[in-house]
Amino acid sequence: MTPKKQAISKQSSQRKRWLLILLAVVLIGGAASATWELTFGRWHEHTEDAYVNGNIVQITPQITGTVVSIGADDGDLVHKGQVLVKFDPSDADIALQQAEANLARTVRQVRGLFSNVNGNKADVAAKKVALAKAEADYKRRQNLANDGAISQEELAHARDALDTARNALTTSQQKLNTNSALVDDTDIMSHPDVKAAAAKLRQAYLDDARAVIVAPVTGYVAKRTVQVGQRVQPGAPLMAVIPLDQVWVDANFKETQLKHMRIGQPVELHSDLYGSDIKFSGTIESLGVGTGSAFSLLPAQNASGNWIKIIQRVPVRIRLSQEELDKHPLRIGLSMTAQVDLHDQSGPALAQQPTQGAQLSTDVYQQQLASADELIERLIHANLANGPHRTAQR
Repeated sequence: MTPKKQAISKQSSQRKRWLLILLAVVLIGGAASATWELTFGRWHEHTEDAYVNGNIVQITPQITGTVVSIGADDGDLVHKGQVLVKFDPSDADIALQQAEANLARTVRQVRGLFSNVNGNKADVAAKKVALAKAEADYKRRQNLANDGAISQEELAHARDALDTARNALTTSQQKLNTNSALVDDTDIMSHPDVKAAAAKLRQAYLDDARAVIVAPVTGYVAKRTVQVGQRVQPGAPLMAVIPLDQVWVDANFKETQLKHMRIGQPVELHSDLYGSDIKFSGTIESLGVGTGSAFSLLPAQNASGNWIKIIQRVPVRIRLSQEELDKHPLRIGLSMTAQVDLHDQSGPALAQQPTQGAQLSTDVYQQQLASADELIERLIHANLANGPHRTAQR
């Protein structure tokens, strides 16, 4: 064999060897990929379209006021009930004083109504006595007139006195009925006029208390826009308080990834903030009931010309471990990667029971109303004195 043929044969052998090696690599890679898919890949779904979310508690005024002080700035930790903003209290204080005076005056006026009823009752009793006397006088004179002992003129005067006594009793009874109608089946505490004045005082007290805005929950201040001296209206956003111990992750999975997802499945998460070294453990809390585009300002519609067939994404809420959050706090909006373990298929795809109780609540405003009720009760009793306060009876 000539050297040239030997070289060609050698190159052909090397080519076959490399092709065999390449084929082996492809087969091994395919086998490894198939093995990974069968043992791991098909039991896990992964997305990088995930972000930290949480409750953003807006701080807004309930009354009109001029800001005189600000108690917290962006990034500050505030505790529930801590003062955030104060308004000039002058107008609210004056309105509260007027409402207190109005309630005191109303209580005294209602006391007067009960006193009038008692006075009317006494007057009716006196009129009944006078009527009985007039009737007795008339009967006696009528007998005397029959015997001719007195003149008909004197008998006529006795009849007129009887009619006058009857009319006086009727008038007195009508006054009693009229005044009794104002207080029947009630007492001073439950009288409509007193309750109306108490409601006005309660509103004035709340307006005065709302001149001080407190934090409804414990958290961190964000988006402060209010400034000292600013005249704000009810509902204007002043700042926000974010409880970072109650955050969760919204992971937007493709619709093709949701087939085997169930509530309660474990999730492994990593944050861009801490890198891959820090792992967060979570569980699926709920799967969205609609895609993101369905709730957009201009949802895609195939009849409007803005519709294109693309794979949609559905938000999946993931609850995080509180212990891990305490060690590595997250912020609203941070990017996350999420990988769901699909082995456990026992959970439902949608919630089967309604949520029990409030997910987020505050009781910082309840004390305001309780204090208002205490003030109302003190004012009523202070102006009650020893006057009538039980139900007037006819």
